[in-house]
Amino acid sequence: MQFANVTFLKSVYKSAQLPPAQWPEFAFAGRSNVGKSSLINRLLKRKNLVKVSSRPGKTQSLNFFLVDDALYLVDLPGYGYAKVAKTMQNDWQTLITDYLMTRETLRCVVMIIDIRHPLKKQDRELHDWLLENGIPCLAVYTKADKLPRGQQARQAKLLDAALNIAPEEHVIFSAKTGEGREKLLDKLDQFLV
Repeated sequence: MQFANVTFLKSVYKSAQLPPAQWPEFAFAGRSNVGKSSLINRLLKRKNLVKVSSRPGKTQSLNFFLVDDALYLVDLPGYGYAKVAKTMQNDWQTLITDYLMTRETLRCVVMIIDIRHPLKKQDRELHDWLLENGIPCLAVYTKADKLPRGQQARQAKLLDAALNIAPEEHVIFSAKTGEGREKLLDKLDQFLV
């Protein structure tokens, strides 16, 4: 993945609006305000391609980005805290579930978790649901720059235990410093084989 040519393709609010499933796709999921947009911007080496907001619930659609005319990155609405109407949250849930269950070109869900906190119930539920449905996922522990290296390792170990995954099944990442970017790219490449 070179990320030489990255464009915003479209926002999807209904399954009928999904672009043709012609490229491999990576979906990015996480709680509201966990840093999904910042992570994608850092991954793509762009400053403001994906809109970043301090207000939870800013992403309200599936946002598709076309990378090098070869793959899609998909920014999913955050789950958890978003202060939006219950009907809108239900609509998101239906759209996201339909997308994850039926998209044959989906290679992996990148599950973003704040390394500073214990695993949240909704993170566990998503991880378990993905496993139950045979959908590959990769845990990315973000906001690593907010902790000293030793504490990062301790927190990662606790999150690994809570998710029942091995250390090689996660990436420690900082959108601020770029820590973990190359490792994340390597992991994503493995899903393209």
